[in-house]
Amino acid sequence: MINQRRVKKINDSEIKNGPVVYWMSREQRTSSNWSLLYAQELAIKHKQPLMVVFTLSTSFLGATFRQYDFMIKGLEEVENNLNKLNIPFILLAGNPVSDLLLYANKIKAGAIISDFDPLRIKMSWRSEVAKKSSCAVYEVDAHNIVPCWLASNKTEFGAYTIRPKIKRLLPEFLTTYPKLKAQTIKLPIKKIKWESAYQILKIDKKVGSVTWIKPGEKCARAQALSFIKDKLKNYDQNRNNPNLNAQSYLSPYLHFGHISAQEIAFKVKGDIRAIAFLDELIIRKELSDNFCYYQKKYDSIESFPNWAKETIKKHKSDKREYLYTQKELENYKTHDDLWNAAQLELVKNGTIPGYLRMYWAKKILEWTKSAQDALKIAISLNDKYQLDGRDPNGYVGIAWSIGGVHDRAWFERSVFGKIRYMNYNGCRNKFDVLQYIKSV
Repeated sequence: MINQRRVKKINDSEIKNGPVVYWMSREQRTSSNWSLLYAQELAIKHKQPLMVVFTLSTSFLGATFRQYDFMIKGLEEVENNLNKLNIPFILLAGNPVSDLLLYANKIKAGAIISDFDPLRIKMSWRSEVAKKSSCAVYEVDAHNIVPCWLASNKTEFGAYTIRPKIKRLLPEFLTTYPKLKAQTIKLPIKKIKWESAYQILKIDKKVGSVTWIKPGEKCARAQALSFIKDKLKNYDQNRNNPNLNAQSYLSPYLHFGHISAQEIAFKVKGDIRAIAFLDELIIRKELSDNFCYYQKKYDSIESFPNWAKETIKKHKSDKREYLYTQKELENYKTHDDLWNAAQLELVKNGTIPGYLRMYWAKKILEWTKSAQDALKIAISLNDKYQLDGRDPNGYVGIAWSIGGVHDRAWFERSVFGKIRYMNYNGCRNKFDVLQYIKSV
């Protein structure tokens, strides 16, 4: 049985006789998935069949073909894995809320199990389904090791305040997973025509797929094992040097739910070499969910700490040495060859190395008319090209760079005010800048 503190009932309706529907969204995998396991637990307890439903929105927060293609190919693997266990996988394309409610009514669903996601749009979908559904609706946090609502009941100031709270609860939640069972109540299984899914999308199809990373839980697990075997031992020393290829490259897999952070963390639990990696995988990642969950305007300067809003206001009229339009930035047409290389890598590969991601965002603040413009442009470019766009980690990383979120006030300077500054020479002290530029 799964820990019931990971589960929240979000409406007043009761469980009925009828299929249990797992509304898959953030956790796009069949193994190590508490949401799916809880749905199966309920189905077995009430002697009802289990069905997995994915509602494919025809557009989503500016996502392009790059992200949709990665997601859809991962979902094909989900379908195959579920079908092997006699669990039907249903794809509904259109309006997530109305389509799910219509389907649930059609099959006379007994309960709906949803994933936890702190993004506003996902929370509104869940809320509407819970409000309009005639059956019980549950929410399961299968993304965070410590459920977001248990880790803290407020917006945390930073990693240093949430870390002890998470560590106190880790022994309870950092466990192994039971296996998903084959379903004994057999239902008709109809294979999805995935090519049709692409045809209904209303998205920017000019941003093409990337080839350096393959989607799906099988590839995600292989990548995690490869990282643990070959890179973990030097991760802390090498992670800020993009020339050393020290990154885990797990972020897209975690974003789409192709792998569980808990599964990865359990594999390296107790390994002294994993301290820095686990701090990012658990503390920093769960801090980002905390921020988006409690700060509803996480993509606005209204979410910035008061000291940052004050310093931004004070330096709003400071003269910028360089000013660039969003188009110039998008097309890597600045005077800074390092920034251009980072933006080019983003456009080509859908990723920027972690340390350079901070530099990239901070320079947008320095080269645009206002912090509002900088935030809007950074989020737009990130979500258009980054494989893991529209993620709490992305919103918070940009807010840290531009608005001092989870940071402290620094020495005051022009344009930045008291927001932490980064420059070209600082990067040169960290790594061989020319080598990186040539490699992109």
